[in-house]
Amino acid sequence: MPETILALEDARLTLMGNAGPVEILKGIDLAVARGETLGLTGPSGSGKSSLLMLMGGLERATGGRVEALGRDLTGMGEDALARFRRDHVGVVFQSFHLIPTMTALQNVATPLELAGKADAFDRAAEELDAMGLGSRADHYPAQMSGGEQQRVALARAAVVRPDLLLADEPTGNLDGTTGAQIMALLFDLRDRHGATLVLVTHAPELAGRCDRVMRLNDGRIEA
Repeated sequence: MPETILALEDARLTLMGNAGPVEILKGIDLAVARGETLGLTGPSGSGKSSLLMLMGGLERATGGRVEALGRDLTGMGEDALARFRRDHVGVVFQSFHLIPTMTALQNVATPLELAGKADAFDRAAEELDAMGLGSRADHYPAQMSGGEQQRVALARAAVVRPDLLLADEPTGNLDGTTGAQIMALLFDLRDRHGATLVLVTHAPELAGRCDRVMRLNDGRIEA
């Protein structure tokens, strides 16, 4: 029986808005097996990105329980969560979130440097090569196309060899051809590193490549 890498039990998220508390997630029960690829779909505002953030410890559940790699994320302090994300989680956003004053190589090496890895730049260079960006290592984000920036973001997420890879609309800001290239790289990255992949997407062709698809609506799993 496959090992469960993510387990959510009645997970809830309520945030304070201008008019008072807003229920974002309303009791999510979900288990994800190691090595599985899970697609999260649903209309805008349904809670997909918030659920992804709970899974990676980027947002803390306000009710219920979230376990990742056998650890209770809801009971961790901020420092412990930061170390957990650094060592086990790779995240790719729709907006690339690269550091504009750093080269591609420096951006990719950053998480390894923060973890104190002596071979940070060697590993970053290898990952950029795997993304087809070896010749762009010394370029800054402003000198690269959107597709190239997203490949740098993928390399940065992959370089830590994450157990859990989370992608939030990774092709949302790209044209169709470039998006298809990023999609292929994302699944190749999963295969190369054996990561469990959870992705939020509106693209049917991307969801169709997942082992399982869940649809959210109004903060609940609909199907």
